[in-house]
Amino acid sequence: MSSQDVLKNASTLASYNVLLQVMFRVLTFLLNAFTLRFVSKELIGVVNVRLPLGVLWAALLVCVWLWFLELPNQQTIPYYGSAVVLFALSGVQELLAEPLWVLAQAHMFVRLKVVAESLAMIAKCSVTVVLVVFAHEWGLYIFSAAHLVYTGFLVLCYAVYFIRFLGSQEAAKKGFPLKCVGDLLPSRPLIDWTLARLTWSFFKQSFLKQILTEGERYVMTFLNVLSFGDQGVYDIVNNLGSMVARFIFLPIEESFYVFFAKVLERGRDVRSQKQEEVAIAAEVLERLLKLVLVVGLIITVFGYAFSHLALDIYGGSLLSSGAGPTLLRCYSCYVLLLAVNGVTECFVFAAMSQEEVDKYNLVMLALSVSFLFLSYMLTWWAGSVGFILANCLNMGLRIMHSVLYIHHYFLPTQWKPLRGLLPSPLLLLALAVSTVVTALSEGVFCCDGGWLLRLVHISVGAVCLLIVFVTVVLTETQLIQFVRTQLLPRYRKKHT
Repeated sequence: MSSQDVLKNASTLASYNVLLQVMFRVLTFLLNAFTLRFVSKELIGVVNVRLPLGVLWAALLVCVWLWFLELPNQQTIPYYGSAVVLFALSGVQELLAEPLWVLAQAHMFVRLKVVAESLAMIAKCSVTVVLVVFAHEWGLYIFSAAHLVYTGFLVLCYAVYFIRFLGSQEAAKKGFPLKCVGDLLPSRPLIDWTLARLTWSFFKQSFLKQILTEGERYVMTFLNVLSFGDQGVYDIVNNLGSMVARFIFLPIEESFYVFFAKVLERGRDVRSQKQEEVAIAAEVLERLLKLVLVVGLIITVFGYAFSHLALDIYGGSLLSSGAGPTLLRCYSCYVLLLAVNGVTECFVFAAMSQEEVDKYNLVMLALSVSFLFLSYMLTWWAGSVGFILANCLNMGLRIMHSVLYIHHYFLPTQWKPLRGLLPSPLLLLALAVSTVVTALSEGVFCCDGGWLLRLVHISVGAVCLLIVFVTVVLTETQLIQFVRTQLLPRYRKKHT
């Protein structure tokens, strides 16, 4: 498969993933806005406590959650013990689909992922709504049962697809490496030690990355730095603030990691690789960096002035009073770092050799320890905002490492993909003016003067956003061309 074909497939995968994530986030957004009217913030806080996966880990940590950690009040949070067991079972159940998901992702089975996760999310939302309306007294049973249904649908969809696909004429036509369902099971030799060592390196990296990504949840759970109510508000704000990151940045990161891994030869010096493919990789990396930077800057600018209004519409005074607006404003800044880090790390992980991955694991270990320490100290100093500040510092260090790696990687060549981190001066001016105007608008019109003044504030923001979009179209022409030809499926079909 040529590098252009790989780019086309990766772009298609990213496009469908974005659409899928948009649907998920809209459904989740509506579902959360609905359930907030029926359940307490304490219940939401308990639901979002993290349970690591795996049969042994699930069994061990169920014991920890039930016997060693503080238990919530049974009258306020009923059925806590049973719900913990059900959440652990759903995690184990989801692991059954993981090998099939990896197989589908590696071979770019776009529609399978879209259909499987769409059906699973629709089933989960349907079960949640029905139980919240007709059996809200079940408490945590509602969310644990809904998640069990979600993971069950995932396993069922992937299993049914591969049972029908393997051995079919379509599989033979595509030259699929597996011929029957039995090929999915362990065979002799049981272990390919070369792949096992690389897998172990990535496992250690994933474990440390999990701490860096979800570390604040474990600090909340084990050190009791926030009450369940404050955890609930933090989780709601976190989910709301990360919507764009999840339905735009994450699909791009996952899909173009596959692209970089297929185009570049892992661990080889850039000068000894096919220069045509290196050029394509550099160009794509530059465009992706510019794309996520522009989107991240827009979210940061407009998120600051519209956080209070968004939370008031979404959850009423439960979220808009107290620390909620400050949390969302800080998270808007964090999204910018999250966006840049996703693209830089997806390239770095695709290009690193096994030895470089092992060295980076030591860096991740140091970052993990410092992150957990910072999370605790900053939370003690600044409350729940401290978690976001710790995340910002952690993400900044990871970006610095990735930028240095990319700089050294392309240093012997003529390509400079890091230029994607330099937006045009006119765009920066438009964003700066929008920041001042929308902040003044929020102070004058929002949010206690009724809906008429709120609409004026929204109108001011819409005009500023339109000006920023026009500036992007006029000044970032190469970025617009990349988005049209690679990330918009309808235009790409006409273009090709």
